[in-house]
Amino acid sequence: MARFEDVQAAFWKPLSSYGVHQPLTDTAVCKAERVLGVTLPISLLDLLRGQNGGESAADRDAFPTDQPTSWSADHIPFDHLMGIGEDERTLSLLDSPYLIKEWGLPGPAVLLSGDGHYWVALDYRASDRHGEPSVTWFDADRNEELVLATDFRSFVEGLTSTSDFDSEDVPD
Repeated sequence: MARFEDVQAAFWKPLSSYGVHQPLTDTAVCKAERVLGVTLPISLLDLLRGQNGGESAADRDAFPTDQPTSWSADHIPFDHLMGIGEDERTLSLLDSPYLIKEWGLPGPAVLLSGDGHYWVALDYRASDRHGEPSVTWFDADRNEELVLATDFRSFVEGLTSTSDFDSEDVPD
């Protein structure tokens, strides 16, 4: 498993502007935490201060699982991380309350990545809203969930490349 600091330095896909918001400010963080009703993990904020959302680098676009999901028998995708911003053309962590309601997901949670049918989220159900949330996979179509990591830092340290997995190994 990689150290967070090593992953942080090369987390973002080079030269991609997809999903990138304006540079993160302390004011934006305070507003986001107020809107979301939670304290965001320091490790997430450290990552977003380097680049405020966007595509993950190819060697950090998947997370291994010990049980099958609708995506794959042994991993889930993590090809982007939403930032904090108010650009109507780009999803943001601030869209979490609406998206959670729209897709019937449990809360309190903050969505990090996904496409509607599945989401990767900070899951505050087992912690205080100001504690350290776990990272959970939610499959909205199948009403399934899977805890991926006990905290965001561990999740980031566990990210790997989709190419490390057999692409033919997708469940029905």
